[in-house]
Amino acid sequence: MPAKRDHGASIGDDEVYEKVRATGASKQKAARIANAAANTSRQQVSKKGGESGSYDDWTVAQLRKRASELDISGRSSMKRAQLIRALRNS
Repeated sequence: MPAKRDHGASIGDDEVYEKVRATGASKQKAARIANAAANTSRQQVSKKGGESGSYDDWTVAQLRKRASELDISGRSSMKRAQLIRALRNS
């Protein structure tokens, strides 16, 4: 189990946040899931989500489009692995 860290008042469930981040999710996605878990039960949250492919399954064009939506600078010159890392850390 990951060590508990205090992420501040904006994160409702630190344990869920850490587990989701460990799977490679972005900070925003982990925060949304952790806060949803804090507002309901963890089981309800796990039943809610849809199916979304991993960034590993996306094309470079799709990755660049998403990076553009998130206003990640330098995206046009990034290689695939760099784009995935930037998206996961945004």
